[in-house]
Amino acid sequence: MLTDDQIASRLAEGSPSGIEALYDRYGAIAFAVASRVLNDAALAEDVVQDAFLSIWRRSSAFDAGRGSLRTWVCTIVRNRAIDRTRGPQGRARYVLPLETATDEPGVADTWAGVLEELTRQEIQAALTELPAEQRETI
Repeated sequence: MLTDDQIASRLAEGSPSGIEALYDRYGAIAFAVASRVLNDAALAEDVVQDAFLSIWRRSSAFDAGRGSLRTWVCTIVRNRAIDRTRGPQGRARYVLPLETATDEPGVADTWAGVLEELTRQEIQAALTELPAEQRETI
């Protein structure tokens, strides 16, 4: 099992075994970070893939003096996930069409209920004034 320093060295060399070891060690943590930010497993998988591709392309950017390899990976994943929520795809998840929007979701429209009850009472009152033959017909 490789240490973080050995993984970082292999990444810096451009060795495929470096990115494989990095993913094996931190892939699950990266997915957890992305899932927490996005609350969507499919998007989280995409973000993790993008992040590891980015890490592979700029693996020489890692500086052990600024933090651990784990922190570096999690920061990249977190930033990618936040970027995804800010983009058009992220905004689309939060757009609610006006046709389906209500002032208070899940609460019945009180005024519509009142109007319905008043209309029902007026109809009943009008029916009682009709002769019996006409009431039966209606």
